Amino acid sequence: MTDSSDHFPITLGLEEELFLVDSQSGDLWADPDVGIFETCGTTCGPHKVVREFFRCQIETNTRVCHSVAEVRTALQETRRTVVDAAARYGASVMASSTHPFAAWQAQKVTPSERYQRFLANFQDSVRRFVISGMHIHAGFGDPETRIVVMTALRRYLPLLHALSTSSPFSSGRETGFKSYRLNLLDGLPRTGIPNPLYSRADYDRMMAEYRRMAFIQDGSELWWDIRPSHAFPTIELRICDVCTRIEDGVAMVALYACLIRWLMRQARLGTLPAEPFTELIEEDRWIAQRYGVSAVFGHQSCDGGRMKCLHVLEALVGQLTDDARVLDCEAELRHALAIVRDGTGADRQLDFYRHRRQEGDSHQEALRHVVDLLLIQTKEQVVEPAP
Repeated sequence: MTDSSDHFPITLGLEEELFLVDSQSGDLWADPDVGIFETCGTTCGPHKVVREFFRCQIETNTRVCHSVAEVRTALQETRRTVVDAAARYGASVMASSTHPFAAWQAQKVTPSERYQRFLANFQDSVRRFVISGMHIHAGFGDPETRIVVMTALRRYLPLLHALSTSSPFSSGRETGFKSYRLNLLDGLPRTGIPNPLYSRADYDRMMAEYRRMAFIQDGSELWWDIRPSHAFPTIELRICDVCTRIEDGVAMVALYACLIRWLMRQARLGTLPAEPFTELIEEDRWIAQRYGVSAVFGHQSCDGGRMKCLHVLEALVGQLTDDARVLDCEAELRHALAIVRDGTGADRQLDFYRHRRQEGDSHQEALRHVVDLLLIQTKEQVVEPAP
């Protein structure tokens, strides 16, 4: 018999794609000083900082962590590394999945063979790709277990996305979406909700066909919302927007880790729930990107067929209580409920924009104030450098 006290070790890591912003104009810095990246490389400690597709972006990768508390510390450290390095060269750092008013036409691609190949293949789909994401890695079990759990996680992806939304503006427009990032991401192939896979052999056969047809070189070119990592023995959650506030990002890590542990326990017992139609998960995914935490999701156990995001999350948090206790992240898991009550990064941006407009700002002035808010909140809770 398996119970909540059984040991299911999980390792965790977090990648954040961040924007580099000109401190004077508030616009993206299309061609930032290379010294920022060089400084990060010498000051990031056990973490990793790399370049992204556009020069205005920078990606942080935390070290491997063994608890949610370690992830919080690592995230504070990586943000501090980038914030300090950028400040030396007159830049600021913004954790948001789109910039409120920057023009995609002004951005420059990072010189690399890989990125030039993407540009040649995908054309305007990647030229407009001025978006940032947050990717959570979880290492657990063996390759077979990871595939089974990845498939079982699919039904939860819309909820995880709704809690992270931070991209309501794009190119100076209020888009009507809490996450416009997914609209831009879906312009590429091999994105979205993957179909169910029930064994590592299923995944390996599919990958062999992709390579045989020369569609991709390796698994890093599968840009699904969740995927087996090409580089690490992890399942990588990719659907989330960047959380502007560190505590919101840590809550996403806690929820993901608790879900994995609960699903591993169900897999051990042979009691994993039947897989829903992929098409229905995709419907909820669209609802999540449109409405964020105001979403009303499809729900099999609800008489009316739909359930509010808050009620879905309340039931899930209750279900995961034992796993959160074992993983020592009860407070972090419950913070997800505060995100629904208080709003996501997208909600804060929209509320502040509308407040500034009511105060008499022009559209452009209000957007600039939104940038200022994002820059402030990105730096909240980062650790101070050692004396």
